[in-house]
Amino acid sequence: MDRSTEKSAKPRKIGNGGGDLLDRLEHATALDRPIRGLAKAVRSRIGPGWVRDALHGVPIGHPVHPPLATVAVGCFVATAILDATKSDPMAARTVLAAGLATALPTAAAGVTDWSALHREQQRVGFVHAIANAAAVGFYAGSLAFRIAGRERAGRFFATAGLMAASAGAYLGGHLAYRLAAGANHAEQVSHLVPTGWHDLGPISDLPNGRPVARRLGYIDLFVLRLGEGVTVLADGCSHLAGPLHQGRVTIENGEPCVVCPWHGSVFRIADGAVIHGPATARQPSFETRVRRDGVVQVRPAR
Repeated sequence: MDRSTEKSAKPRKIGNGGGDLLDRLEHATALDRPIRGLAKAVRSRIGPGWVRDALHGVPIGHPVHPPLATVAVGCFVATAILDATKSDPMAARTVLAAGLATALPTAAAGVTDWSALHREQQRVGFVHAIANAAAVGFYAGSLAFRIAGRERAGRFFATAGLMAASAGAYLGGHLAYRLAAGANHAEQVSHLVPTGWHDLGPISDLPNGRPVARRLGYIDLFVLRLGEGVTVLADGCSHLAGPLHQGRVTIENGEPCVVCPWHGSVFRIADGAVIHGPATARQPSFETRVRRDGVVQVRPAR
């Protein structure tokens, strides 16, 4: 083999472009100090309660930030189209103002969700927020110029805003689809379990009043015995898969609930309903019965 063939035979490293850049961003520990301070400030400012639950999206059963962001970005894209087609300046101004008005609740919901993510997600989310803040600043400047009658400057600032918003949207997509921020981490398990009842073990093996972990096939379960009754949920929290069996049992509105040890989501033990966020998806639950010989049996709740 001659030297030219030898050189061409060497393996070439093929990069992953933006994927490599985002991998580095996920592990950028230099961002951790401002992230810790900001996340702590958000959690202390927006404490547990109905406001925080509403910003997470608990009442509607999924995060409220993505649909709000869709409205805001849609208004900004519509502004670009109106500018490109040289349509009525008043129409562009109105749509732009609507986008800016939507940006405030979008940011409030987004930063509330962000404060309860794990660190790799928070690093990407931090830069995502910076890009979106820049976009809002450019669009606010664009609206101010338009109101002052400087349409050309307004269109220039809107173009800069669209570029920043596009970068923010790209990072938001990475958060949602690659890092699964806001996704349900406790997928419904009914299709993973064969039909019928399945033995879980003797009720005498379960401590009274203290949750434990058990397995049904390859599914992890949260199991709580209260007297002669047994309640079973999927163990991985729907927010970020935290181990519910390590959480504490509490009473909310007179009903037993479990608090996730990772980010404080609260689920009603009887049926897995979300009582407090950041989780928005119900925890999969199981029907239980105790045979005469004391063996606990379970099956996915209908």
